[in-house]
Amino acid sequence: MRKYIRNYVPGGTYFLTAVTYGRRRFLTDEPARQCLREAIDVIKRRWPFEVVAVVLIPDHFHTVWALPPGDTRYSARLQKVKEIFTRTYLAAGGQERKPTTSLAEHHQRGVWQPRFWEHTVRDETDLKHCVDYVHWNPVKHGLVRRVIDYPWSTFHRYVKVGEYAGDWGDEDPCPEFEVPE
Repeated sequence: MRKYIRNYVPGGTYFLTAVTYGRRRFLTDEPARQCLREAIDVIKRRWPFEVVAVVLIPDHFHTVWALPPGDTRYSARLQKVKEIFTRTYLAAGGQERKPTTSLAEHHQRGVWQPRFWEHTVRDETDLKHCVDYVHWNPVKHGLVRRVIDYPWSTFHRYVKVGEYAGDWGDEDPCPEFEVPE
């Protein structure tokens, strides 16, 4: 079995990617969006953190979270978000894929891939690349031609506060930034 080594920096900022099980394309459907928002809100109340940026793609989401000083528990937060989402999504009539025997033995449902990808943000330049990548992702996946046309990201919040112009993202802002999708 592979051993995954996570990087834990107290009070760190993390770029996270969670992918649906079997790459099922449902995260941008209304019930899934609502369940994910509620799950994140529940966990933010229990264990505060800042959602710096987020984008929902039909089969995955990218987010950048900033933790409070001294806190390293991004992994536990994301695990709980996925658990709460799964419970509420299935209760609301959401569908799952039949999990493998291994997943079932570990009491995991066929909604999310069991692991997630994490990148520890190193500095302000790295943070900008992460946030740009999050916001440009719908264009990368061919879901829209212009970033502003995609409704399920924090891009619009950034435009409101003047961080981006509305026409930002005509080309890939960080082509060297590698993120597994």
